[in-house]
Amino acid sequence: MSFVSQCTGWLLLDSGALYRLTAVAARHHGVSLDDVESLQVMAAHLDVQFLSESTDSELKIILEGEEVTQTIRTEEVGADASVIAALGPVRQALLQRQRDFAQLPGLIADGRDMGTVVFPEAPLKIYLDASAEERASRRYNQLISKGVSASLEDILIDIKSRDDRDMNRTVAPLKPAPDAVILDTTKMTIEEVLEVVLDEAKHKGLR
Repeated sequence: MSFVSQCTGWLLLDSGALYRLTAVAARHHGVSLDDVESLQVMAAHLDVQFLSESTDSELKIILEGEEVTQTIRTEEVGADASVIAALGPVRQALLQRQRDFAQLPGLIADGRDMGTVVFPEAPLKIYLDASAEERASRRYNQLISKGVSASLEDILIDIKSRDDRDMNRTVAPLKPAPDAVILDTTKMTIEEVLEVVLDEAKHKGLR
């Protein structure tokens, strides 16, 4: 979605990063993932900054004065974030923080409940999908390209586990909004996905 943000000049919200940041903060402060009350307070008061030096540079994420841009993308943090995301009080604590990102000229919101819970009135909702195998392959190649050791088999197992947990949680389960455009990107390039998304935005009068 960062490509869409660059093409439109709209702001970008990576909602998953907020849950990952909560997971990292929990690790830093020794908070257990079953301590819901502490996690809720932590989520509501995250000391975080999203910095970008230019439109084509990677977003730099600062948590409590420490850069955690790469740290929050590890598989371990992702697994913890998925557990935290199933906790209703934590989701509620982050809800308004996410909605506050909606400012002019517009917002591209990326996340598993953006169209169903956080921004149900959004004029355009796109549910990006791909096979678990393809997503695992993409993640594996991404990590290898950054010099990070990774196991394709372990990544696939983690993705399937996370999907099952997110789809079956009682609070804000992963599912497309009734009016969402469902786009299977398994066999699509980034450029092809970008073209479809921008065309949909044009049809809605958003460009």
